[in-house]
Amino acid sequence: MLPEQEARSVENCMTGQNPSLGQAQRRRGCLGSLFRLLLAGIFGGALLYGVVVITAPWSLHIGQRWTPFLTWHGYGKLLTKTGAQYPLYVSLYPSSHFSQLHREGLRPTGGVQGQGWLCTASGATQRLELTGTIYGGWRSTANSLFAFRLLEARIINNGQARGFFDLTGRWQGPKLVMDQRGSAPETFRSGLRIERASLTLSWGSFSQFKELCTGASNGALAK
Repeated sequence: MLPEQEARSVENCMTGQNPSLGQAQRRRGCLGSLFRLLLAGIFGGALLYGVVVITAPWSLHIGQRWTPFLTWHGYGKLLTKTGAQYPLYVSLYPSSHFSQLHREGLRPTGGVQGQGWLCTASGATQRLELTGTIYGGWRSTANSLFAFRLLEARIINNGQARGFFDLTGRWQGPKLVMDQRGSAPETFRSGLRIERASLTLSWGSFSQFKELCTGASNGALAK
């Protein structure tokens, strides 16, 4: 039975639309359909996981960590040319989209995508979208180069320009040490502009980032 037919069968069971069947028979049919749908979902998820692991094996070993969920997340303080410090959190994972150009003598080996959060005031955060490329990394991120862009998040794509800034760097042990090079940043709608920034990202949780953001005073964030 096709998945669409299984789903329709489950819907009929839930709404009691099988009058020709007895209650016990309907119950067995519903359970069977649900079980088959569950198996199909598990198989599909396992297949997708296998494809990602084969095409991006580095995602299992990000930043000298065992990352079986194919995701790395960490935080640090973004230091700009004015001396302002903005706590930043990023969560990244493999992507099928990436640059085809070589960089710093390294060939592109995969894409990264994810989310970021920038602390712009005490306790306030700006959500960001992350997209980029990994260069030179295959089985792990050791000796690889990461380059990604952090853009203002948007709910509706109405063609409006978005603020962004680029970061590029390498792993130094478990830490991702980055700075701003290449493309000039675009100013955020709030007026914020990130220029000549440097950053060291360490493994950590979003709650740790929030504590850092909440504990930072306005004077500490923008000197």
